[in-house]
Amino acid sequence: MSGAFTITRGTRVSRILAVGAFAALAALACAPLWAQASSLNLLTQIFAYVALATMWNLLAGFSGLVSVGQQAYVGIGGYALFALTIVGGLHPLVALVAAGVIGGLIAIPVAGLLFRLRGAYFAIGSWVVAEVFRLLASQISSLGGGSGTSLPARIVTGMADGRQAREFMIYWTGLALVMVVLGLTILLLRSRWGLALRAIHHNELAARSNGVEVTRIKLLVYVVAGFGTAMAGALIFLQKLRISPDAAFSVNDWTAFVIFMAVIGGVGRIEGPIIGAILFFFLRQALSDLGSVYLMMLGLVAIVIMLRAPRGVAGWVADRFGFEPVPLERRLASSKPNIESKPESAHV
Repeated sequence: MSGAFTITRGTRVSRILAVGAFAALAALACAPLWAQASSLNLLTQIFAYVALATMWNLLAGFSGLVSVGQQAYVGIGGYALFALTIVGGLHPLVALVAAGVIGGLIAIPVAGLLFRLRGAYFAIGSWVVAEVFRLLASQISSLGGGSGTSLPARIVTGMADGRQAREFMIYWTGLALVMVVLGLTILLLRSRWGLALRAIHHNELAARSNGVEVTRIKLLVYVVAGFGTAMAGALIFLQKLRISPDAAFSVNDWTAFVIFMAVIGGVGRIEGPIIGAILFFFLRQALSDLGSVYLMMLGLVAIVIMLRAPRGVAGWVADRFGFEPVPLERRLASSKPNIESKPESAHV
């Protein structure tokens, strides 16, 4: 059988979509040539939220670590950026990458604490950790304490020559960030670590009994999520140019909305956070004038989608049409032309 079959992941549809994705990426890279400043600002926000939702989806959708405290790493990334630029004198782009590294390093001892908890206790524990970091940030007097601070004018003007150049730089940084986060996630899930993650997600006890190093793999995923989330947080507050503890560690902005995007888009699917972020921003632009009704409408949309499509929009499309934009499963495909049987899907 080994001579008659090979293991593949890609399909004809996925290859066509890959070409379309590269075309879309090229169009987005050239956006400063055709888009207005307000559109670039909106696209940068979408990039940041796609990165946040992808990292949360990696935790909850692929490894079963349902966190409601990812705002901790958004705040860590934002405050690290401000500290490294104001106190350390680093260029904001260098500080953004360094903020991600700091977030990943801080995730290691935090994981040592949270991994002692399971299920709902893990979720609650992650929120408590985020609140601890918020209180710590409010005690940093050099960064404004509880009232926060703004990036000094010398740092803002030193980022690029002129406001337009600065906006372009932040936009391209956001595009590069989301591509790095998506690429890193796909590489991780397509590796042997990805197979282990699926085994852990479906049955942790069975995976452990079959030799999967559960704790080590979960630690890897948690550190990667901390790294990506901290960089996204640094980008968000580089765009805002001001930070405060309440804004940086907001559970509503950086966790509730992120979970909404992942759920309506499709938890456990690469394209889910992208679809969810697009739908979220479409609804926000269409309903933001309704005041508090806007949040009620978001809740109603989430309820309807969860009832009609429990696996999200991406999951519903995959179940109904067999549509796999980013296939992660391995498939048995015939390697001999004289074998008439169709390729057989095999989840490993």
